[in-house]
Amino acid sequence: MKTLKPSLLSVVLSAALLASAPVVVFAQAAAPAAAAKQNTASQVVLASSTRILTTLDQRRAEFKSNPAALRQFVTTEFNTLFDGDYAARLVLGVHGRGASDADVKLFGQALTERLLSAYGARLADFNARLKVRVKSETPLPGGRGVKVDTEFVQADQTVTPITFYARNVGGQWKVFDVLPEGVSFVQTFKTQFDTPLRQKSIAQVAADLKSGKLQVNGSAGGN
Repeated sequence: MKTLKPSLLSVVLSAALLASAPVVVFAQAAAPAAAAKQNTASQVVLASSTRILTTLDQRRAEFKSNPAALRQFVTTEFNTLFDGDYAARLVLGVHGRGASDADVKLFGQALTERLLSAYGARLADFNARLKVRVKSETPLPGGRGVKVDTEFVQADQTVTPITFYARNVGGQWKVFDVLPEGVSFVQTFKTQFDTPLRQKSIAQVAADLKSGKLQVNGSAGGN
């Protein structure tokens, strides 16, 4: 099974923050005209990417000298754009059945904090000289949201395909899974935390994440 390499975890954060630029959209001929309208998931990706890139560029020196400021910025943007509670339920899988919303939120917050702690600082050096191409936006079955296929293109034309899964929450599009090179953020951590969740409660696993006893490493078999 494919897993998230450590380098891809930084890409996951970057992609989840939609940090890429300059923004260029190449809609496939088959894409519906509605995809070009404002407030689609694709448009949220593009608008957010511009704002975040501008901030990273303008405050890069500050972020490098003040990691706390970078952490605050990244945390705020991540929580705004990412549907953490829903993603947490997907990561918990069968272990989340019957779990309280409070426990799911606790786990989601702990996972996010550990992920940002381990990889968020790398965004200060993130290569912003990219173009992001939105190739298509496809509805998911059962009204579960949409799939947005994109490509991150470096100056040397190296392409990293990244797929976003998003759903509309209270009138706002929020990302709940990111797949750099086809590797799912949700599935990676669902696999990684399966064993700990078989051995401990959700609250105990969350506590281990918050304390650093349990790390996020992107490996399907590791914990």
